[in-house]
Amino acid sequence: MPRQLFVTTALPYANGHFHIGHIMEYIQADIWVRFQRMQGHQVHFVGADDAHGAPIMIAAQKVGKTPQQFVADIAAGRKPYLDGFHISFDHWSSTDSPENHALAQSIYLALKDQGLIDVRPIEQFFDPEKGMFLADRFIKGECPKCGAKDQYGDSCEVCGAVYAPTELKNPYSALSGATPVLKTSDHYFFKLSDPRCLSFLEQWTQDGKLQPAVSKKIKEWFTKDENGEGGLGDWDISRDAPYFGIEIPGAPGKYFYVWLDAPIGYLASLKSYFSAGGPKAKYGEARSFEEFMADPAVEQVHFIGKDITYFHTLFWPAMLQFSGRKLPNQVNVHGFMTVNNGEKMSKSRGTGLDPLKYLSLGMNPEWLRYYIAAKLNANVEDIDFNKDDFMARVNSDLVGKFVNIASRAAGFLAKRFEGRTTAALGDEGQALLATLQAGRAGLVELYEARELGKVLREIMLLADRVNEYVDANKPWELAKQEGADARLQEVCTVCIEAFRLLSIYLKPVLPAVAANVEAFLKVEPMTFASAEQLLGEHTIGAYQHLMQRVDVKMLDALFEPPPAPVVEAPKPGGEDIAPTITIDDFVKVDLRIARIVNAEHVEGSTKLLRLTLDAGEGRHRNVFSGIKEAYQPEQLIGKLTVLVANLAPRKMKFGISEGMVLAASHADEKANPGVYVLEPFPGAEPGMRIR
Repeated sequence: MPRQLFVTTALPYANGHFHIGHIMEYIQADIWVRFQRMQGHQVHFVGADDAHGAPIMIAAQKVGKTPQQFVADIAAGRKPYLDGFHISFDHWSSTDSPENHALAQSIYLALKDQGLIDVRPIEQFFDPEKGMFLADRFIKGECPKCGAKDQYGDSCEVCGAVYAPTELKNPYSALSGATPVLKTSDHYFFKLSDPRCLSFLEQWTQDGKLQPAVSKKIKEWFTKDENGEGGLGDWDISRDAPYFGIEIPGAPGKYFYVWLDAPIGYLASLKSYFSAGGPKAKYGEARSFEEFMADPAVEQVHFIGKDITYFHTLFWPAMLQFSGRKLPNQVNVHGFMTVNNGEKMSKSRGTGLDPLKYLSLGMNPEWLRYYIAAKLNANVEDIDFNKDDFMARVNSDLVGKFVNIASRAAGFLAKRFEGRTTAALGDEGQALLATLQAGRAGLVELYEARELGKVLREIMLLADRVNEYVDANKPWELAKQEGADARLQEVCTVCIEAFRLLSIYLKPVLPAVAANVEAFLKVEPMTFASAEQLLGEHTIGAYQHLMQRVDVKMLDALFEPPPAPVVEAPKPGGEDIAPTITIDDFVKVDLRIARIVNAEHVEGSTKLLRLTLDAGEGRHRNVFSGIKEAYQPEQLIGKLTVLVANLAPRKMKFGISEGMVLAASHADEKANPGVYVLEPFPGAEPGMRIR
């Protein structure tokens, strides 16, 4: 009977675009889902945006949007990532959906009926500058367990400890930097320390549903020290208004903490998918969401990162257990992704791997799918992206070992045999193909166990066998020999048959390549059962190149740090500063204090005033100045100003101008009208030089 699988990945927080960690997780889950579908199983693969919490509310306020619109705008940018990397979610929803509101409140009321909800006053940090209670993620300080600095108020990223914000040492508000003050507020708690919860979790976390390393770590969380401290405490599941989230029934002004309703979003997305008719359209599934989840044969599988293990292996199963719902069959935890031997990703340092940039450079998404799969296993280990290793694996494995098998044989079949393969295979070819077919069972086991690195190593070992066969039989030489047509057709057929088998095994990792192979070979969509039979006598299509090699220039561009933002220097007064001069240039200009003895209009001119100046020379100078629109003559008489005293006299229509009065104006006179004559401070005397 086909398995019934409900599969999810961790819900991305809707305050930003996908990063490479999201894509790594989605690729891992997508490969496993595609493998299950190729086995003939029914898989419902759903995701959603984690939409609630104070960070969303505050981010939306900053950009002048409602939280709902802010989340919708983020969600609108998801598709290019998912489609770009061939990630096959059946449905994508949001934790702010009606289904999630209803399910979260229903699960809460069920827990309350079980006596597992407690209300008690707590002291809570309050930001006196912002005038609001601080969510855990907006309080930072030193971890009370290991002393690591700048840790958030709910968990430590260094040692993994989970604690209350009030346990932080030297706390401060991440919003304002202010030292928070404590205020009392009634909060709602899920009684995780209840003996029923402890007994259930101690058994459930150790019964094989989790990886051994995860189960071992969880044991530490149950353990109390010699002082009786540690162990599981009750879980604060409420937050005070203002807060963007789901209201707690019967508790005005109280909202569910985001981590209560976020995992319920898995169920809500599946329910939304059922309501939209997705399962019926895909599998003819006539059951309702409730009937589907009540079926004990249905398997619930989660893929998550190691940083959220606590929530998914303690809070989540306890919520499900005591609200009478199905428990996860697997919670598969993976590590982080680093770059170049363990370095953390950083865009500013040029070590960030931006998924959209990867695609925009024209890099094949299946290169990355293959490389990530080659690094992944069933353990909780970080994987490292190394540029040289990436290029070597793709060029050697995918192009050199896999794709070249088809390219070396298809041309001969097309030119010499009209694309026909033969059923007449010799012992050597039959033995090789039998070896490839026999490898299917082991690959199925490895895929099921999420040992993707081992899967690809085994497939490439099989590809090596095929390439050894090609090198031993040399179809390019057979093509030159008289009377060797039957042998040439046989060898090329073995290559095409082997290539098809390898393509079947790689299809979960390389879905786009597999689709092109299906078109090229003129076969139905490949499944693992397809490997049981060979093509025999069959006509294939024209071969089109399936994959290019990695160009090192692409990799260099991928990790090239983003250019520093171009900050255009302001143009003072609307124009650039003039080219640099030396002090010797400056002293050539003789600037003197002058008194305006008289000022008058110039007949026949709309711009000029005639100024009579005393520059301390024992005589007066006549200067024409284009300031008529800004000043009346009587405004200027008796004022001090600055004169360019050694400017060559200029003969004008109205007389000779013996210098120039300095004035300031904007370069764009239309947009910024105005002329301002320079006026020295009182105390300056005519004839003084400006130095």
